Amino acid sequence: MSKVEDFLTKEEEHEIVEAIRMAENNTSGEIRVHIEKTTSKVHFDRALEVFHELRMNETKLQNGVLLYFAVEDKNFVICGDKGINDLVADDFWHCTKDIMTNHFKAGNFKQGIVDGILNAGEQLKKYFPSQEDDINELSNEISKG
Repeated sequence: MSKVEDFLTKEEEHEIVEAIRMAENNTSGEIRVHIEKTTSKVHFDRALEVFHELRMNETKLQNGVLLYFAVEDKNFVICGDKGINDLVADDFWHCTKDIMTNHFKAGNFKQGIVDGILNAGEQLKKYFPSQEDDINELSNEISKG
């Protein structure tokens, strides 16, 4: 793969953005996806860096979730903000990560991301249900590095 843009088709990207929109309909949580080719940093550290670059730490309820992908490294990280981490068990994201990993092992990258987003939305709904005055604080578009 020569460029990160080759990882997903435009149609697949559209399906991922739609999954974010659907997931966020049920929760006040904010979900973002970031894809880059590789990183020389520890993947979790790079995910935290991107989390802050995307200003995900500035949501009202501190309930942003980043799905970070380093495509060439074949690695991904699910990173939640303080508001989430203060309320949930340490293994909170394991079921989402397992769903995604099973798809990725079968080569179904788009479906793994979509199912991960939808599962994250379901998990967030338990702690951060949608509110009447809820606004979309962060873009649903995929960011790329």
